[in-house]
Amino acid sequence: MSIKATPSHVIQAVIADPPALQDVWPTATCYGCGPSNAEGLHIKSYWAGDEVICTFRPLPKYNAGFDNVMYGGLVASLCDCHSVWAAIAATYRQEGREHGSIPIISYVTANLNVSYKAPTPLDRPIVLRARVEEIAGRKATIRCGVYADDKQTAEAHVIAVRIAADKSVGAKHLPR
Repeated sequence: MSIKATPSHVIQAVIADPPALQDVWPTATCYGCGPSNAEGLHIKSYWAGDEVICTFRPLPKYNAGFDNVMYGGLVASLCDCHSVWAAIAATYRQEGREHGSIPIISYVTANLNVSYKAPTPLDRPIVLRARVEEIAGRKATIRCGVYADDKQTAEAHVIAVRIAADKSVGAKHLPR
């Protein structure tokens, strides 16, 4: 996968090649996944069988105050955003619709519970593996594991709620 930014005179969106699940919303401004958030993390999630996978490459600035340990709040943020995208993608599949088609499917986090199992290192790629356990009405239940190499460092249980609002357009006040 390669990441490329569109020319600054268009939208400063970070789009993956091949396109990630998030790339259907090029003007989205979410800090974790929005392609148009200039300061964001720009996570990129992809289907892999019945799981949604994301590889994140941490920077030293995400340090938790110990050598080679990622800040726990960032671990939670990664799980949150990645899990919501797993819910969005799974709902499109469940409804038999093309991913990103209109009307847009949007979810927000209702509950996020992270169990930290080991320090998450900063010196290697981190893999997030999310699996939607259930979609019932407006509520989706997701499990997301965080891995460094073959070692699980955290696990999140996420409840996301489908909303009518269109999150794909992004916030208007953020610089892009």
